[in-house]
Amino acid sequence: MKPVLVIMAAGMGSRYGGLKQIDTVDDENDKIIDFSIFDAKRAGFEKVIFIIKRENHELFKEAVGDKLSGQIEVEYVFQELTDIPEGATMYPQRVKPYGTAHAVRSVRKIVKGPFAVINADDFYGRTAFKEIYDYLERSNDKSGDYCMVGFRLANTLTENGSVSRGICTVDEDGYLVDIVERTKIVKTDDGAAYTENGTDYLPISADSVTSMNIWGFSGDFLEEIDRAFTAFYKDELPQNIEKAECYLPFVVDGMIKKKTAKVKVLSSPDKWFGVTYKEDKDYVRGQIAELKQKGVYPKSLWG
Repeated sequence: MKPVLVIMAAGMGSRYGGLKQIDTVDDENDKIIDFSIFDAKRAGFEKVIFIIKRENHELFKEAVGDKLSGQIEVEYVFQELTDIPEGATMYPQRVKPYGTAHAVRSVRKIVKGPFAVINADDFYGRTAFKEIYDYLERSNDKSGDYCMVGFRLANTLTENGSVSRGICTVDEDGYLVDIVERTKIVKTDDGAAYTENGTDYLPISADSVTSMNIWGFSGDFLEEIDRAFTAFYKDELPQNIEKAECYLPFVVDGMIKKKTAKVKVLSSPDKWFGVTYKEDKDYVRGQIAELKQKGVYPKSLWG
């Protein structure tokens, strides 16, 4: 089975203040998500599945999906608070999604083979998609044979505030050992620094291998993510009903520690960028314009 691309687009972007996945970043009304799909298509992907909120379906379809008609196969899946383990109790006070692992779990009924996962609002560059597609093709849906694309931390920072990043440890054979989530990393004159308490900042290497949530999985991963979310809902959620989240990297990390999966860390020299804050938009527009001027992308992505 050919790999499919799964795009997590259900978040509203609390720091940004709106549905940034459909905000345009150039004069041709292209969005960051358009560049990801363009790069994915030329890497070999023929189908994309959007994970969105049900209430955003028509808006998202009009802004994104309809433009892709005739370019790539499109399907929509809804991340919903009612999608919980069978027999579990709903918590009416919960209003936010349950996290990225819950989002990916949403595709378990329609994805039966290898797939890649990305964020809708991150620009990854063409190298990442080529690397991950080729790996998934070679692995031939082998159980527990996963991959991710790592970026250099310095290539993932913004001038306009803190970011949350998964900092990776990689072994000598190029496989992921673990991921530590640093929820507040800032750019500094000396490179980068992070804080755990909001006051004291510690330096962190600008060359750190960083996860930007671009993963490649065999189909068996969806069974594991269902088990992991069921355990989260039973054991962790009751401790913080309104805010607890089940993160995709945590599920992967658990499998590595149990030795039920290996994750090959691929690399990209490209510079990540995204609109984490509204102040990032002018920078992103400038970067997109430069890439188009260099011929990396055509002036109009979809003709």
